Amino acid sequence: MNLKSPAETIFYTIESTIKEYRKSSQKKLSNEVSDMTIDQGMILAFLDQYPEKTQKEIASMAFKDNASMTRMLDLMEKKKYLKRSINPENRRRYKIEITAKGKRVLKTLAPIITNNREKALNGISAEELQQVETILLKIKSNCN
Repeated sequence: MNLKSPAETIFYTIESTIKEYRKSSQKKLSNEVSDMTIDQGMILAFLDQYPEKTQKEIASMAFKDNASMTRMLDLMEKKKYLKRSINPENRRRYKIEITAKGKRVLKTLAPIITNNREKALNGISAEELQQVETILLKIKSNCN
């Protein structure tokens, strides 16, 4: 069988790059907000940007299944980053709101995220970024 080693594929490079970025970002985040993960910060950012979205929609945006999202929200609620209440418009759904503590953390996160992105993309031109995005979107489309 003449199959390339997984480590010799573009998919391995993509995955290892994302893992390295997340590891570096988590370290910097933990220096400022010790009890928050990258995923929890992403959930807060999505909730801040899209307050009308449902839990299921936010989970999809964050690449989380419903059970994982529920566990994350439970933990974030215990940490007082958000609160959930029954949605008066649809009693089968929760209304998720960011608390004052969550809003303060978002303000702390913004410069950390900006710095993480700038560091990771240092030395890469806008044209190169556009090429990478175009290629990745083609790969994604081929998988559908």
